[in-house]
Amino acid sequence: MATAVLSLALVGGLAACANDPLAEQYRAGDNKGYIAGDFRVQEIPADQRTEPVEFEGTLETGDRVSSDDFAGKVLVVNFWYAACGPCRAEAGDLEKAHNAFEGDDVAFLGINTSDSPEAAAAFAETWGVTYPSVIAADDGAVKLAFADKTPIQATPTTLVLDKEGRVAARVIGQLPDDSILTALVRTALEES
Repeated sequence: MATAVLSLALVGGLAACANDPLAEQYRAGDNKGYIAGDFRVQEIPADQRTEPVEFEGTLETGDRVSSDDFAGKVLVVNFWYAACGPCRAEAGDLEKAHNAFEGDDVAFLGINTSDSPEAAAAFAETWGVTYPSVIAADDGAVKLAFADKTPIQATPTTLVLDKEGRVAARVIGQLPDDSILTALVRTALEES
């Protein structure tokens, strides 16, 4: 019995020493329903980018979409879901960035990780989001296509794919405003 108590205390003590913000959020048990990113921006030089992301899925409208639909365009992909507070907070900035590139070879696509098509459509209407979203709750293949590109469990996360469909930049966590995303998209757009 004493050995078990000592072992438990040792394991608890070692776990408390770990400095992992995501683990700390989980242990806090505040039931906020998401694991927030720590707002990191990572730009990936063209010569270090991996293979293009190939995906397909169903939009909230029921239409099918695939990576082929965005060939030759810079694509901004935002992972979100309706109950995510930071997703709501950044929706206006994403839409503002989306509007800034109207007429350019840039597209925006949401990937809703857990909601029904109806909930995603209601979110878009409430928060003024005009670009479409793939409903990944019914189709895990979309999540798998991006699984090695970003920590999808850190919601929201935004990726910028270059014109070849490769990840050129990622923002983990809520965008503080549209300017960072706009700069990342411009950089990808200006690449030859």
